[in-house]
Amino acid sequence: MSDRIVRFGIVGAGAIAQSYAQAFEGCGEARVVAVADIRPAAAAALAERLQCRPYDSHQALAGSLGLDAVLVCTPPASHAEICLHLLARGLHVLCEKPLSLDVASARSMLETARRAGVILTMASKFRYVEDVVRAKNIALSGILGDIVLFENAFTSRVDMSTRWNCNPAVSGGGVLIDNGTHSVDLMRYFLGPLAEVQVVEGKRSQRLPVEETVRIFVRSVRGVMGSIDLSWSIDKELESYINIYGSHGTASVGWRESKYRQASSRDWVVFGNGYKKIDALRAQIRNFARSLRGEDVLLITAEEALGSVEVIEAAYASLRESHWRGMAHEASQAATAEPR
Repeated sequence: MSDRIVRFGIVGAGAIAQSYAQAFEGCGEARVVAVADIRPAAAAALAERLQCRPYDSHQALAGSLGLDAVLVCTPPASHAEICLHLLARGLHVLCEKPLSLDVASARSMLETARRAGVILTMASKFRYVEDVVRAKNIALSGILGDIVLFENAFTSRVDMSTRWNCNPAVSGGGVLIDNGTHSVDLMRYFLGPLAEVQVVEGKRSQRLPVEETVRIFVRSVRGVMGSIDLSWSIDKELESYINIYGSHGTASVGWRESKYRQASSRDWVVFGNGYKKIDALRAQIRNFARSLRGEDVLLITAEEALGSVEVIEAAYASLRESHWRGMAHEASQAATAEPR
């Protein structure tokens, strides 16, 4: 596969698949050759846009000729079943977040990928935002000093009453597993393995059957504190979605601009131009494709995806029990991880 374009199938032709279609259109390393959806009309429409063949199931798509990898864009409750089938067929899998609804199914997916000798990973677009990568390098450089506090917020007013995201049988939960998976992955990216988590739920103003506003408190294995604000019901109207506070300075990753300032200076230094969704998705596809060709290191490994699933599972346990919860897998990861 080293010298040729990676041939992808897409399972699921919903909203996120439409965004991926736009990202694939500008990606020289990969192209889509098949689309599957249980809604034949949706599969046909996306396949026509991408000039490829439509299928009415992931099983039919997996049996098609010429596939190297599959991008899974279906609702979370279906991830484990679909991915297990694709992995067992010897196909590499890039699965939209969350990887699965629970640790047990995630472990099964990792083991199946290992036995089949294929690559499995979770799609998490914010790791591929240029400003996020630059902020990580700034934090690693030491110019902010010791990182003491990490803050993240994904809040916006969205009517979720008719969306599958608020149906726990399909989504696995509410805003905590939905936007929270991005938050947890970002926090692990900057801070390494996480040791403890506590979650507090806010008022359900939309009267949804799932949580719609939560605040998450986290402590990393290395002792750094973190906080996450998530909501579908309020908009904090913040310019930045990540703030990193160090003993010698502060960095902010924003929607339109990113910047840092050392404590010894009054001036902010701009290092990025904000969040660009399609660029992030394209960078994610490119990293996955290049890793399959042996040209790049996979930015999010299957083990890291498992770590995110474990944190979210522990977060829901904390939400139910109202106390701090530890993560055994994260602790074991920390014992073997290189210093960050």
